[in-house]
Amino acid sequence: MQTLKLVAVSAGLGSPSSTRLLADRLAQAARYRLAEREYAVDVQVVELRDLAVDIAHNFTTGFPSGRLQEAIDAVTGADGVIAVTPVFTASYSGLFKSFFDLIDPAALTGTPVLVGATGGTARHSLVLDHALRPLFAYLRALLVPTAVYAASEDWGTGGDEYTEGLPDRITRAGYELADTVAEKAAARPARPARPDDASQDADSDPGSAPGSAPDADPDAYEIIPFERQLAGLRLA
Repeated sequence: MQTLKLVAVSAGLGSPSSTRLLADRLAQAARYRLAEREYAVDVQVVELRDLAVDIAHNFTTGFPSGRLQEAIDAVTGADGVIAVTPVFTASYSGLFKSFFDLIDPAALTGTPVLVGATGGTARHSLVLDHALRPLFAYLRALLVPTAVYAASEDWGTGGDEYTEGLPDRITRAGYELADTVAEKAAARPARPARPDDASQDADSDPGSAPGSAPDADPDAYEIIPFERQLAGLRLA
């Protein structure tokens, strides 16, 4: 069974944090969907709150700390990324933006990304389309169609026959991320054979070596010296 890696980035500042809770719920939905598709899943959560000082030092020194580099490597090496931020002044938080400023602009090219945000009121939901989507479009990530915004009043409530509740949106977004990750994993080319593998195969089966004929009888072929071939051409 193939194992896929999901990394959830949470920029929540509190403990407990609604931002972390949303990131966990989205990862849970994606994990469930991938399990349905018979993939094993490794989920890692990157808490930016714990890396705030390291991120600030990186900007002043130009060098990441060991644990900050580990977080960057985890995000850039993931099969799928979930990125969730609280809304600050109608946009993503400075901590969230600072972390993604440290990632090489080409490192997330083609990586499936699901974005989410949390805030005190539903009026800030446009942050998804006006701030988060442009950021990851610049990073050339592959954004899934559904993004999830969770206002304070959304927690603990469901939808009705006319509108989707937060649990429904989380499930739909998580499934979209999982399906995109699975499709990319299925489309990966098989690992090419190493040169030493080819040489081992040739040694074990001489007939499969390039230029050889299987089951050939060496006495069935006459080797004509070059001088005789040249003489034949002159007589002709």
